[in-house]
Amino acid sequence: MSAADPTPAAGSSADLIAVVGATGTGKSDLGIAIAERLRAAGRSAAIVNADAMQLYRGMDIGTAKLPLEERRGIPHHQLDVLDVTDEASVAAYQVAARADVERIQADGGVAVLVGGSGLYVSAVLFDLAFPGTDPVLRARLEQEHDELGPGILLERLRALDPAAAATIDARNPRRLIRALEIASRSEVVTPSLPGAPRAWRPSRILHLRRDRDQLVPALHERAARMFAAGLVDEVAALRDRGLEQGRTARGAIGYSQALEVLAGTSTVDQAVEATGVATRKYARRQVSWFRRYADAETLDVTGADPGDLSELARRIVP
Repeated sequence: MSAADPTPAAGSSADLIAVVGATGTGKSDLGIAIAERLRAAGRSAAIVNADAMQLYRGMDIGTAKLPLEERRGIPHHQLDVLDVTDEASVAAYQVAARADVERIQADGGVAVLVGGSGLYVSAVLFDLAFPGTDPVLRARLEQEHDELGPGILLERLRALDPAAAATIDARNPRRLIRALEIASRSEVVTPSLPGAPRAWRPSRILHLRRDRDQLVPALHERAARMFAAGLVDEVAALRDRGLEQGRTARGAIGYSQALEVLAGTSTVDQAVEATGVATRKYARRQVSWFRRYADAETLDVTGADPGDLSELARRIVP
């Protein structure tokens, strides 16, 4: 299916529409355009954010968060709900975002779920269960990591959950510790997308894609624009609010690189390049994740202007 001819699908009348895809494919713009089309057709609509880093207050430039004046009067949910010192939790997000969807639908509206954080999107769309946290166990694992390093924890994870150990990035302490925390507990969970996920409720999933030859340079240009727009200053202000103490926020793409600039260990040019490379790798993981959505309608937006997807929205919502 191309952007020029999105054929209406069986789920086209669903009161939950998900707009997903890699960074830089125009998800936010299409989500707004769809909501406007619904409103023009006499239906109320609201956006539910599914970008994990847009949950954070003050993280605007580096997450490409739509400014209030560009939201065109469309209500947005799950934006600016966390402080940078808070740890984002997909389990907590699942509860909050689904409650937003239910309220929107109960009022007769359509919920438009927009984002590229694969597990967060899936947490809303599919029946995924997530374990709770064990603060005592977490603290002990963090202490062991600090004192013994990641190798010991990785070996223990291999013994408890070989599949998780094979895919974990041992250089990411937060994810390694979380994986070991989960593996050390007895409850059965599904923290990743299963082969045949069961839908939470009817939805229409729109998967945006752009050819790699166009997407990759666009991502590097995006990184340069963010730093030119004042990302380092934004991060400096967030550092004063505790960014470096935040487990999740401090590792966001662009933000960790900007922190290195502020620390004097990187130049802005080096940070721009590192951000572009990290974004490209992240986009590749996003493409792989959303490709597994068997019921998604793939919309090729190669060559389309991400800032003007109104024609595509008109075809999606006649």
